[in-house]
Amino acid sequence: MVLGIQSLEMGVLGGILVGLITYFLLERYQEIKLPDAFSFFGGIRFIPIISVIVESFVGLLMPFIWPIFQSGIVALGHLIQGAGIFGPFLYGIALSILKLMGLHHILLAMIRFTDAGGTAVVAGKTVNGALNIFYAQLNAGVPVSGKATAFLSQGFMPTFMFGLPAICLAIYLTARPENRDRIKGLLISATLVAFVSGISEPTEYLFLFIAPMLYVFHTVMEGFSLSIMALLGARMGNTDGGVLDWILFGWLQPGSRWWLLIPVGAAWFAIYFFFFRWYILKKDVKTPGREAEGAAVMTKGAGIYDPSVILGALGGAANIVSLDNCVTRLRLEVKDPSKLDEDKLKQSGALAIMKAEKSVQIVYGAQVQSVKDGVEKLMSNGGASPA
Repeated sequence: MVLGIQSLEMGVLGGILVGLITYFLLERYQEIKLPDAFSFFGGIRFIPIISVIVESFVGLLMPFIWPIFQSGIVALGHLIQGAGIFGPFLYGIALSILKLMGLHHILLAMIRFTDAGGTAVVAGKTVNGALNIFYAQLNAGVPVSGKATAFLSQGFMPTFMFGLPAICLAIYLTARPENRDRIKGLLISATLVAFVSGISEPTEYLFLFIAPMLYVFHTVMEGFSLSIMALLGARMGNTDGGVLDWILFGWLQPGSRWWLLIPVGAAWFAIYFFFFRWYILKKDVKTPGREAEGAAVMTKGAGIYDPSVILGALGGAANIVSLDNCVTRLRLEVKDPSKLDEDKLKQSGALAIMKAEKSVQIVYGAQVQSVKDGVEKLMSNGGASPA
């Protein structure tokens, strides 16, 4: 009940729908011109007005439409849950594939917060979503369900805490000896981010675009990681898959079977290290430190994460329409993509650059927030470095 009105709780998917509708209206009407009497409400000011009107009608229609989607979500949940030990495996593979397009958060949200992640009765209340079930059981002091934690952080711990650091070690040892000191900081940073926070992109973008088969291997291993931890009976939840989750929701929680991570993690480290090392050497993959002479690479003292270098490589403040960031990526819209200097962006610390028409995503890893803030400050100063 909301303000005395019986309402549908669409949760995260409702927010996604509203976001998509608003984006469509923005693209369609942001330059609209109204008659002189209403001209003040034209252009960008028209978007909140039309959004309220359109989304009000959508709200009236949703009680008739939503049950169809709800049935689909429930069916997806039954498919994943009914797949038994292969459910987490398929979930891990789907996440890894969707991550390439930055869409993995949609699947994460569905599994964590909707019927697709399971349904359970906890302390007399029906709870939907794997993460919601885990937290409810934790708060109620009842045994944690392995069906819920199978889709949570326990399944990512072997990959994030052991597999990704092994990749960084393999890249370091296969680099040219004279280049190892140059790439050491990058690899240590990627390792720490994965091990502590469970953020995988800084490591994955070191090899994704130059050796797609390695990403295929990584995708399959991530799926197996979720299934094996569930099969062994681990009971560790939360969202990240790093060492903090292992301590807080493993060591400190009775019945979590936290120690299972040690043998699985050791096996994952060995498998990842030897496979990556073998493949890099056999295929002569140009991972950091193995680039051909003259290639654009990150070098110390050459503008690493320097906002002025990055802004120049983006074509200057005048070329940037919008600027934002997520956990690892600088997300922006530019007027003219041809003005981007990709070599300079790589020299400034960019791990990968993805372009779709005027939308650009640049992976900077854990330093992305400071990069975005620095570029924004320069833009506010007219593109000049502050004195």
